Amino acid sequence: MPDNVSLPDISGRRVLIPGGTGGVGEGAVRSYLAAGAQVVVPTRSHERAEEFRALLGEAATERLHLFAHDYTSFPGAETLVETMVDRIGGVDDVVAPIGGWWYGKRLWEIDEADWQSAFVDLATAHMAVLRAALPRMTPRGAYSIVVGESAYVPIPGSGLVSMEQTALQMMHQVVAAELQGAKRVFLLELGPVATRFAEAGDPARVTAAQIGAVAVAASASTQPGRLVQLLNQTQAEEALASLGAA
Repeated sequence: MPDNVSLPDISGRRVLIPGGTGGVGEGAVRSYLAAGAQVVVPTRSHERAEEFRALLGEAATERLHLFAHDYTSFPGAETLVETMVDRIGGVDDVVAPIGGWWYGKRLWEIDEADWQSAFVDLATAHMAVLRAALPRMTPRGAYSIVVGESAYVPIPGSGLVSMEQTALQMMHQVVAAELQGAKRVFLLELGPVATRFAEAGDPARVTAAQIGAVAVAASASTQPGRLVQLLNQTQAEEALASLGAA
């Protein structure tokens, strides 16, 4: 499937992408900008924001809003969303490729600092953004939680990340049950991804651009939220077709 898949026009939509400066997040940012959306990306600093703007090049239109803002705590996420509402008028969609990697110890070898950084901090960031943004989202929008292959593949030495990612799978199921169709929440479950940090050695590997296209298609559709598996190119093609964007 080519990266330059046709995107639906979602001009005017206001999209929050925490984690947007990462490898997968970059694909989502580029896709939503190409589809006409207003895109808010929080960064750690003004310097990091300018680096990311330079990386995007011509894709960084006036509809890209880079906020030097923390979102990893409950107060930080609340303030971020309030700032977004104040500056661009609201929140329609959220794509959350929030994550990090941790490796090196078996579970019985971890210490409290490992537990805090690899499990608690990452899970808290996801929970903080969801509780701040979901109640403010308009009914037409979509909230997409993004998890990696560590959610379903046990990798010795990175068990804390696998546990955190699996917790996000259950978070998706619980919030979907609690919403009862009032708003749409998707879980994008990824396989190995080709990003600017990891080139595609396997032609079956999905790219960040394709994941972004699927997220845009989910936003543009009126379908109920669900699990969308993107473990390989074939599944990415099927997801775009089922969401009406092929």
